[in-house]
Amino acid sequence: MTILGTLLRDKRPDEATYAWNQPNLSAPDAIELSSHDFTDSGILLPRHSGRRVRGENVSPHVAWSEPPAGTVELLLLIEDIDVPLGRNPAVHCLAAIDEARLQTPHELPSGALDKKNPAPGVTLLRSLIGRGYHGPEPLKGHGPHRYVFQIYALSDSLLSRPDRDAVLKTRPRALLAAIDAPVLARGRLTGVSERG
Repeated sequence: MTILGTLLRDKRPDEATYAWNQPNLSAPDAIELSSHDFTDSGILLPRHSGRRVRGENVSPHVAWSEPPAGTVELLLLIEDIDVPLGRNPAVHCLAAIDEARLQTPHELPSGALDKKNPAPGVTLLRSLIGRGYHGPEPLKGHGPHRYVFQIYALSDSLLSRPDRDAVLKTRPRALLAAIDAPVLARGRLTGVSERG
């Protein structure tokens, strides 16, 4: 796999396709994201990597500042913006968060995005591969991959819509493109993973 990674080293998705750059998800960068497990642009620990690369596939702790008034629901998105296969970044996790049901306000503990046992207040939506957190598994030799943890404060709930069942089944890119309620604020935090 090192040869494939080396051959694709310069292949990355176009920045215009990042969720952060989609007009319907534009909002003031007013939410501060942080983690006990990594710093912005810091290395993600091996325990947060996928099982195929000998990681534990445990989602890292994520915390955020107070969302603005009028926030009904939060949308958490994790994208690998350096994946060399395909036009778009890979969605490693997509989840709707009901802050009123969280055990600790404004944060998810490590492991909260587990597909079999998500934390209270977390509804896992479809990602590139099923539901739940999928840790980094970059190609060997491809170079560093940036995993962008993004949070969006939504003024309307995705989960209380009449078409809730359809929302739960929708592919991540289509769901992100279909968000039409104003996004009140957003924030992001980037973790890095590389396999030499």
